Amino acid sequence: MKNNQRARGPATRRRGWHILEAPQDPNVDKANRRKRSTEPRRRAWHILEAPTGELPAAESTAEYGPALPDDTTVNFVLDLVLRIGEVQMASGAGASDVTATIISLTAALGLPHCEVDVIFTSITVTCHRGNGMTPVSALRVVRSRSLDYTRLSQTEMLVQQIIRGNLGAEQAYSELHKITTAPHAYPRWVATLAWGGMAFFITLIIGGGPDIALGALVISSLIDRLGRQLNKYALPFFFQQVVGGLIATGLATLIVETGLVPSRFSTLVASAAITVLLSGLSTVSAVQDAITGYNVTAAGRTMETALMSAGLITGVALALSAAKALGYVQVEPEVPTQTALQLPIMIVGGAGTAACFALGSYSTLRSLLVAAAAGAIGGGAYGALLVTDFDAITASAVAATLVGFGGGVLSRRLKVTPLVVAVSGITPLLPGLSTYRGLYELATQGNGNVSTLMKAVAIGLALAAGVVLGEYLAQPVRTGLGRLERKLAGPRMAGPLRPSESRLE
Repeated sequence: MKNNQRARGPATRRRGWHILEAPQDPNVDKANRRKRSTEPRRRAWHILEAPTGELPAAESTAEYGPALPDDTTVNFVLDLVLRIGEVQMASGAGASDVTATIISLTAALGLPHCEVDVIFTSITVTCHRGNGMTPVSALRVVRSRSLDYTRLSQTEMLVQQIIRGNLGAEQAYSELHKITTAPHAYPRWVATLAWGGMAFFITLIIGGGPDIALGALVISSLIDRLGRQLNKYALPFFFQQVVGGLIATGLATLIVETGLVPSRFSTLVASAAITVLLSGLSTVSAVQDAITGYNVTAAGRTMETALMSAGLITGVALALSAAKALGYVQVEPEVPTQTALQLPIMIVGGAGTAACFALGSYSTLRSLLVAAAAGAIGGGAYGALLVTDFDAITASAVAATLVGFGGGVLSRRLKVTPLVVAVSGITPLLPGLSTYRGLYELATQGNGNVSTLMKAVAIGLALAAGVVLGEYLAQPVRTGLGRLERKLAGPRMAGPLRPSESRLE
C-alpha cells in the first residue's frame, strides 16, 4: 500500500502540483522555464509562417481539404477559360457575362478562388491557392471582333458541358479548338445577300416600294463586297465605314440623276444602307457594361461605337457636300407617317430585317427563327406606339424592352443565346433615317442645327437601354435563375445560367 502511494505521489505532483513546488535541480528548472516561455511564441509565429516541407502531406490534405493543383494544371485551365472568354468578347458579350462564365468554369474545373478582370481589349484571370503557394495569373488580349453567332452558340454549349461535368479540361480544349478553327456556317456570298436583304426590308419599313427596296439590296450588297476587299488589305474599320457611307449616298444620288428612278430613291436607299452599316456595333454591350459597373469596358465600347459612327457620318457628309457642289438636286428626307394599315408591313419588315441580320452574322437556323420573332415583336410594338401618337424615342425604348423581356424569358428555353435575340430584335429600329436627315441638314443648310442627330443618338441609347431593362424584368419570371446573376447585379445575355452556380457565393 505504501509502495502504491509512493508511486502515485510523484506522478500526481508532476501533473498538477509541480507548479507550486520548488524544483530539486536549479539547472533543470531553468531549462523547463525557458522551454515553456518559447513554446507560445513558436505557436504564434507558426500561424504567420508559410508551411514548410517538414509538414507531412497527409496531415495537410486531411485537415485543409484536397490537394491544391500544381502550376501546370492551373496554367492549362486558365488558358482554356481565357480562350472561351475571348470568343465571347469578340462576339460582343458584356464584361459581366464573360466574368461570370470564367468564374463558373474555374470552379467546375477544380481551381480555387479566382479573380477576373475584364476590360475592352484584354482579360486577366488570377488563381489564388492560399498562403502556401504563389498565385498564378494569365492574360489574353482580344485583338479582333467578329460577328459569328454560330461560334458563340457552340461555345456556350461547350461551357454548359464543362459545368455539368461531362467534359474535362483536355477534352474541352480540343472541342474549343475545333469550334474556333472551323469555317463559317454559311458561304460568304450568303452573308452578302443577307446584308442586302436587310436593306430590302428596312426600305419597306421606312416607306419604300419593292422597286426601291430592290435597289437598296443591290447597293448594300456591293458595299459589303467592297468592305470585304478592303478588309483583305487590313484597312482600319473606321475608313471602311467612311467608304461605305460615301458609296451608299453617292451611288444613290447618281442613280437619281439618271431620271430612271423617283427622287426619293436616294433618301430611302441611303437610309437603309446607313442602318445596315450601323448594325452590329456594340451599343447594347456598352450600355450593359455601364449599368453593371464595368465602366472601363463601357468607355471602350462607347468610344468604338462613336468612332465607327463618326466614320459613317463622314462618308455620308462627303457625298452630300460633293453632290451640292456639283449642283445635283437633293431631296429632303421625310419621316413617313405611320397608320394602322402600315402595321403589317412593320411586322413583316421587322421579322425580315432581324432574320437577315442573324443570317449575315452566321447564326444557326434556330437562332434565325427566334430572331425573326423578336424583330416582328419589336417592329409591331414600335409601329403601334407611333400610331397612338408616342414619340420615336419612347416608342423605341418600349419596343426594345419587349424584345429584351421576350428574349430573356424564352431564349434559354429555346437554347438560343439572349444576345443574339436582343441585337437582332432591335436592328429594324435603328435610326438610319434620322441619321441621314441630320446629316442632310448639316450638309445642305449649314445652320449648325444638330437636334436631328441628337435625336438619332437618343433613339440608339433608348434601344440599348430598353433591351437591358427587358433582361432585368425577365429575371423574376425566368425559371432556373441562379444567384450568381443577382450577385453580379446585371442581366445575363451570354454564358451559363444554372442554379448550381450558387455554390460560388
